[in-house]
Amino acid sequence: MIEQKKPIIEQIEEMVKDIDGSTPIDQLYSLYLLAQSNSDIEGDFVEIGSWCGRSASVLALAAEDAGVNKVVCIDLFPNRWDWYQNADESYSFKIKLNTTCGGYIYSQTEQTIWKEPFERIFLPVYAKNENMFDMFMNNIKKCGFFNIIFPIKGTASDIEEHLGKSFKCKFAFIDGEHGYTSVCNDIRNIEKYLVPGAWICFDDAFTSFHGVSRAIEDKIINNPSYTNAQQLTRKLFVARYNP
Repeated sequence: MIEQKKPIIEQIEEMVKDIDGSTPIDQLYSLYLLAQSNSDIEGDFVEIGSWCGRSASVLALAAEDAGVNKVVCIDLFPNRWDWYQNADESYSFKIKLNTTCGGYIYSQTEQTIWKEPFERIFLPVYAKNENMFDMFMNNIKKCGFFNIIFPIKGTASDIEEHLGKSFKCKFAFIDGEHGYTSVCNDIRNIEKYLVPGAWICFDDAFTSFHGVSRAIEDKIINNPSYTNAQQLTRKLFVARYNP
């Protein structure tokens, strides 16, 4: 006899209600359903840009339900003390891994975090825990997905080092830095691991983040290797990889 459960969207709402983040419920539900639709394809899930674990927990729920081995969560996980203010009062960060890595770097072409959203959205999160990786892992543990989530503190270029050249990805959610160059780099780095039929998804598509939109137009919409490309929710764009 099949155990009666709450509808998935209610499970998602309950699971993420205490996890900080701006990914709306309709988008989380869409990600879950898309991830489930690939249950017959070989490969794992990848998320680029994990923040506090809101969308990562939903992808882990989908992975668990679909028998997927792991959800690879890639982020630089900047701590509060890694951030600094630019001359225009926007914010960027710099952290030290194997080499020095920066995020939202101040330039004429890339997009920084403006003062108002940083102080309104980011600072209250850091007030709970200044160590972002610890906060992410605590949220994942609370959701019961410690054995499914595979975190990488770095960038998508580090996948081979951690998972090898033979790694296969059937679902990629790109929600890292929103500058044009950064999104293009994320696409290039993940594309080599996508299997035929894989979904690639983008947060904040065709909104005020013009770098994301330009990268999608140049690298996805105008690329014959992708099909079924469409805006799925207000800010979620998806496409299927069919090289």
